[in-house]
Amino acid sequence: MTKAELIEEVSRVVEMTRKDSEVIVEAIFDSVVRALRTGDKIEIRGFGSFRTRQRQPRVGRNPKTGARVEVPAKRIPYFKPSKELKDLVNNNNSGEGAPAAGGPPPETHA
Repeated sequence: MTKAELIEEVSRVVEMTRKDSEVIVEAIFDSVVRALRTGDKIEIRGFGSFRTRQRQPRVGRNPKTGARVEVPAKRIPYFKPSKELKDLVNNNNSGEGAPAAGGPPPETHA
């Protein structure tokens, strides 16, 4: 799903204009980015949490030339899904998509 598709979905579900939905979606994304920049953790119950992790500096290699490259330390965003989200994704009750791993094979009709 793209950002534009998310905006369309919000617009449809909440029955508001696309422009108003875009403002809402942008405000949510901006809030998440602003919180992560300041080092805050965002926790959305039933969905998951966003936080940053610190990556240590390291020596990498340029894949094309093989030359050594110094990679500086940096913070990266990290998302950890909640147990409820994992369960919803793996216990697909809507009938869409493939069956969960370890589930029964799909039915075939000859």
